[in-house]
Amino acid sequence: MPPVPADPTVLHPMPEHPRVVLLKPLVKSPLIEVGDFSYYDDPDDPTAFETRNVLYHYGPERLVIGKYCALGTGTRFIMNGANHRMDGPSTFPFPTMGGSWAEHFDLITGLPGRGDTVVGNDVWFGHGATVMPGVRIGHGAIIAAGAVVTADVPDYGIVGGNPARLIRTRYDAEDVARLLAVAWWDWPVRHITTHVRTIMSGTVADLERAAAQIDQP
Repeated sequence: MPPVPADPTVLHPMPEHPRVVLLKPLVKSPLIEVGDFSYYDDPDDPTAFETRNVLYHYGPERLVIGKYCALGTGTRFIMNGANHRMDGPSTFPFPTMGGSWAEHFDLITGLPGRGDTVVGNDVWFGHGATVMPGVRIGHGAIIAAGAVVTADVPDYGIVGGNPARLIRTRYDAEDVARLLAVAWWDWPVRHITTHVRTIMSGTVADLERAAAQIDQP
């Protein structure tokens, strides 16, 4: 019998653990895009991810999360709607409170933003990680528990702290380039299923050999 892939459309991939949800079948906002098999783990209410974990998302900036990402409990994305004016004496957003204050709404429109927040494929977020607006996180990165990510993270980088700093990269520059060329996350899911052990515990060369077999009969 040929290997059987997991189903990316199932909300709870581990029925005995309802705290785990796949995000692609969960999210409804047109401003959030999530790739296949990326999941979130939360013992309280993982299905509230869009409102509890994507904050101040008033648009138009988008949150893009790649495939095969693992988001630990409390991973949060702060979006550009959190910005306040800082060029005057007060940062308080008076116009949003209503009344005659709303006549000054121009004071909070057009605030500078950093654009979309983009997460690559195969990124692991530790418990309580926070990502600030407009950050771009590379493929294969690891975000340590409690990290506050204020700047871009390179492919296969490991960052931690507040603000998060690069601790090290998981591979040297040559192997990172080879891994990006292989891009296993874009393989057909049946081919991934055949080579799960290689993807999880093999070498870069092993992955390259597996990639070369994709078009073989």
